[in-house]
Amino acid sequence: QVQLVESGGELVQAGGSLRLSCAASGRSFSLYTMGWFRQAPGKEREFVAADLWSLSVTHYADFVKGRFTISRDNAKNTVYLQMNSLKPEDTAVYYCAAAWMKTSLKVLTTTQAYDYWGQGTQVTVSS
Repeated sequence: QVQLVESGGELVQAGGSLRLSCAASGRSFSLYTMGWFRQAPGKEREFVAADLWSLSVTHYADFVKGRFTISRDNAKNTVYLQMNSLKPEDTAVYYCAAAWMKTSLKVLTTTQAYDYWGQGTQVTVSS
């Protein structure tokens, strides 16, 4: 069993930066692919980024490439999402998720691939 707790969301002006953190409890954190998703009001939850376990591979949605960076610290059981050049359309609740030993990029862009989810952290970008 894994519990995920996100933090770092807040109100920021367009063009600003935020770093989200997701702390995981439980064992074998390094064996989980970690993902970030987001959900804006009235919209479906959408894939943002993933960090694949064991492969040192990251994958991003097109709309965040070059602006967001996912990283992880296995010693701290924590995954991060550094968000730069934020836009009002980035406003959403951001969720981290964990997928046990999955490496298929096609699958990892879907919510069904993930076994555990955090409660989310609100990011609001003002224009």
